[in-house]
Amino acid sequence: MNGTIRVTYKVARRIAVLIVGGTVLAVGIAMIVAPGPAIIVLPIGLAVLGIEFAWPRIWLRTLRERISAQNAKYRGRRAENHRNRHR
Repeated sequence: MNGTIRVTYKVARRIAVLIVGGTVLAVGIAMIVAPGPAIIVLPIGLAVLGIEFAWPRIWLRTLRERISAQNAKYRGRRAENHRNRHR
């Protein structure tokens, strides 16, 4: 009996995370074309889904790496421009 309750809880939790995370992700996707902060909502949806599923964690890690690379590239260009202006 106790094992059945545990399995039922895990399945119910997985379904709840899927519904909540999927809804937040769908709203974020809709915000890409509609007015709204899609760039904030999409990672939140992926983070919620990442509680129970591996694929959103992989997507979030990839997203973080790409943002870090772009940020480093931007900072490098900005520093180079600053050095060139103040020579």
